[in-house]
Amino acid sequence: MAQILRSRLANAAAIPNRMKILPYLGVLRNRMMSTHKLKRKMREYYRLLNLDEGCSADDVRRSFRKLAKQYHPDGGSSTADSATFVKIEEAYRQVLSHVTEQTSARQRNAEEADEEEGKFKYTTPQHRHYLSFEGVGFGSPSQREKQYRQFRADRATEQVMEYQKQKLYSQYFADSLTVQDVRQSKEQKITQAIERLVEDLIQESMAKGDFDNLSGKGKPLKKFSGCSYIDPMTHNLNRILIDNGYQPEWILMQKEIKDTIDQLREAILASRKKLGNPMTAAEEKQWDQVCEQFEENIGKLNKRINDFNLIVPLLTRQKVHFDARKEIARAQDTYEALIKTGEVTAKKPNSSGQGEGEKTAGVKTGFFNWANMWKFIKI
Repeated sequence: MAQILRSRLANAAAIPNRMKILPYLGVLRNRMMSTHKLKRKMREYYRLLNLDEGCSADDVRRSFRKLAKQYHPDGGSSTADSATFVKIEEAYRQVLSHVTEQTSARQRNAEEADEEEGKFKYTTPQHRHYLSFEGVGFGSPSQREKQYRQFRADRATEQVMEYQKQKLYSQYFADSLTVQDVRQSKEQKITQAIERLVEDLIQESMAKGDFDNLSGKGKPLKKFSGCSYIDPMTHNLNRILIDNGYQPEWILMQKEIKDTIDQLREAILASRKKLGNPMTAAEEKQWDQVCEQFEENIGKLNKRINDFNLIVPLLTRQKVHFDARKEIARAQDTYEALIKTGEVTAKKPNSSGQGEGEKTAGVKTGFFNWANMWKFIKI
């Protein structure tokens, strides 16, 4: 009787605990059913997209594009269906989200595994005898020495082969860009070595006291004349260049332009003097040829002025083009002024035929000499 009472009391005491567990069982049952439904629905989504589980995001996108071309209402396809396209679009979004979550989970698991492995990975301490032999080999010191000897032999063989290859390449492909780059790098290394050697010699001489007995030691430097704001180094470099006859390119070009226009003016004035006044029909033809040649030479000179204006450092030093017509008119006015002052006499109209022939021959000779003058002028 006592046993029956104890069993009934135990069952009565367990009833409240069971009542407490019942709600949790219901929640667990609902979760399991919802998970099962989600898995079944996800399989249905994969089936709609003609994909298998475990595919990548790119596979999902390619499958959606292919199905969208078939079922999109605006695609113009014979299989177009708006209801099917809506289902496919929903499946695409769900599957893409599922694949992205799986990929992220795998990456997180891999990173956590790497972190765990890094935590428990045993690293051996660095001992002194492992620092020898350039860190090559393993085992006992004698074994590592043998391995290091073999390593040095292999490395020397590779260096010899590389040297022979470069030698043959430079022999048969001397003009290639690679060989030129190697040659330039070698020249740069040699220059740097020479600079270091010179610096070492200077420091050695200073340590010996070779610079202690120089004239003017301890005296202030002489101030150079001119602008006091210019850098002393720039001033000294300019002075050295000037003393050695160096001139900037734009100064030489400026002098060349001035000499050229002076020679052209003198040449056309000399040609006009030789033709005389008044000019015959043949002389007028010769004068037209002289003017044409003069205009061509002025055009070349104006191109030279364009080059000068590109390199001149000051805008105020730039030059304007010469006008050939104005220069011809200037030569004509100069000739008429010389006639009025009596420095040049006009040609007499009653001159003999022989004199005219000699005058024409002289004018032709002067014209061709003046035309050939441009061979010696750099344009």
